[in-house]
This record gives sequence, structure tokens and C-alpha cells, in this order.
Amino acid sequence: MAMIDFGGVKEKVVMRKEFPLARARKVLKKETIAIIGYGVQGPAQALNLKDNGFNVIIGQAKRFKKDWERAKRDGWVPGKTLFDIEEAATRGTVIQMLVTDAAQRAIWPAIKKCLNPGDALYFSHGFSIVYKEQTKVIPPKDVDVILVAPKGSGTSVRRNFLNGAGINSSYAVFQDATGRAEERCIALGIGIGSGYLFPTTFENEVYSDLTGERGILMGALAGVMEAQYDELRSHGHSPSEAFNETVEELTQSLIRLVDENGMDWMFSNCSATAQRGALDWCPRFKKAVKPVFKELYSAVKSGKETKRVLSMCGRADYKERLDAELSKMHNSEMWKAGAAARSLRPKAKGKGITKQTKGVGGRGAN
Repeated sequence: MAMIDFGGVKEKVVMRKEFPLARARKVLKKETIAIIGYGVQGPAQALNLKDNGFNVIIGQAKRFKKDWERAKRDGWVPGKTLFDIEEAATRGTVIQMLVTDAAQRAIWPAIKKCLNPGDALYFSHGFSIVYKEQTKVIPPKDVDVILVAPKGSGTSVRRNFLNGAGINSSYAVFQDATGRAEERCIALGIGIGSGYLFPTTFENEVYSDLTGERGILMGALAGVMEAQYDELRSHGHSPSEAFNETVEELTQSLIRLVDENGMDWMFSNCSATAQRGALDWCPRFKKAVKPVFKELYSAVKSGKETKRVLSMCGRADYKERLDAELSKMHNSEMWKAGAAARSLRPKAKGKGITKQTKGVGGRGAN
């Protein structure tokens, strides 16, 4: 492992050059990787592993026609590489649980029956294991239990793989029954195209992930955007002006500068007026939201958020409720203004992402 200085704290990370694709293929040479669930993470991880030369099969409930048909369109063949969930779990030696957290609780009794001594049970989220009192997901002692958690959506995992960059992932070993758990875990992380891997625990992964999703990555970002947009509109600013000052400039300009060299660099490349205002108001926003983050982290760690997820996402009518909530967001003035703004963006030159060649993150990387 390489030692990297993260803001004065040295951490161990696994780089591709230290654990090349050839080594990952050797570690997993005799394995059959069964991807359970072809919804969000499933397609990306399955296709990346397949493109990187691993033996992959899909387990997907046929009654979810949309996901089953998507798997077929992506080249998985019923009866050969595409099976129902139990058949795939039986055939696999690495069982990747990539259905939703609520669905994992529902299918766990069937999955448990399919596990053989020495198999590896793989997660991309610590949810089911950490909150086992609620999920009842308790693995047998004779299987490895491992985690690779990409720091992005399935769409980003696939897109970054195709453009050769990969996406960073955390990894963890909860149970080492074979003495090979960590090696298998890292090999799978390399196989799905991770840019680099950093160690964590199942607990730390789920606590940070649930907080991040509800906080700055999604919930807080959406809420703050709506608050600013509404305030601008209440003072007579047009929808296009309010949207551009709230979302468009962030996503099309400023956040890209942050990505390139950090927040301080972005500040230094803005006007003096913008700099001064941002530096003055940043502490006020931090003070305002810090209590909310304290409450959020407490709700995550206590299992309160888990109870909410399992209760809501496990409902028979959840899909209809979700569609209604997302439709309300989609049809709001702000995001209708956003659709109009996106339609007016100049078209980028070039043909976009090209089909990747074999390698960890595409373009022959190893």
C-alpha cells in the first residue's frame, strides 16, 4: 500500500500500479462472480468486471421486467449468463449483493441457502451488515464478507471506467473465513475499475455514506439550491436568472474549478467581490447547518435512518410514492427552468466517450 498525506494525516491507499489488473485476474481466476440485482450499481460493476476479463453472471428477478430486459440488452444471455437470483447465487463463488438495502433484507433467506463454505459475500454498502438487528442479514461463519464501495453512482462508475479514469472506492473486510478475504476484496475493487482503494470498516462506510447522501451530496445540496432560488424569485428575478445564479454557474463552471485544484484555488480564480463575499458568508452558513449535521449523524448512527429506509422502501406501493415525489421535483419551476437552460447549452465538439479497450479503467490502464 502507498502512504498518502491527506491534509497532514497519512493514510494507506491501494493504487493500480501496486495491485495491477493481471494480479486481480490471477486472484479471481477460478471465481464465478454473481451480480445480484441489475438496477443501479449492478450494471456498472458487472459490465466493468466483464470488460476486464472476469467470469461474471447476473442474478435478477424476472418479474422486474425493466431490469431483466436491460440486462438482455446489455448482452447477458438467459440461461447462460443471466439467471434468477437463487440460480445465480448457487452458481457463484462471489455473490455481490447489489439490490437495494430493503430488497437485501427480503431476499436474504434465499441467498443464505445458496452459500457454500469458502464463498465470498460482497456488498457495496455496509447497511445490511451493520444494522443486522433490523435487516436480519447475518452471514454464516464459513464465508468471507467483504465490501467495495465506489464513491459515485452506478452511472459514474461505468462512465469513469469508459473514459479511462475509474472512480475511487473504499474497501473493508468484515469476516475472513478463508484467509484470502482482503486479497479477494482488493482484486474485485480493481476489477470494477476503481481509481484507487482506501481502507475503511463496514461501520464507517455506512455512517459516512448515509450522512453524505442526506447531507452535502444530495439532500443538503438540493435544499440549499431551492432556498436560494426561491429567495431570488421572491425578489422578482426571472427563472432563468435565478437558475443560472443558483445551479448553472455551479455545475458548469465553479465546481469544475474545485475539482481541478480545490476550493481555495476556485476562490482565487473568481472576482475580488465574489471572494470577499464568499469568505465572509462561509462561516455563517457553517454555523447555521452544523446543528443539522449533528442531528443527521446521530440519526444515522442510532439506526433511526435505517428504520425509515426499511419502512418506506419496503412498502408495496413505494415505487408509486417515489415516482410522485420525484415528479414533484421534476415539475417544479426551478427544474423546468433547468431543463430549458440545459437545452440552450452549446453542443460540445467531438464524439464524446469512446468505447474502452480492456483495462482497469478503460484505455488499457492496468
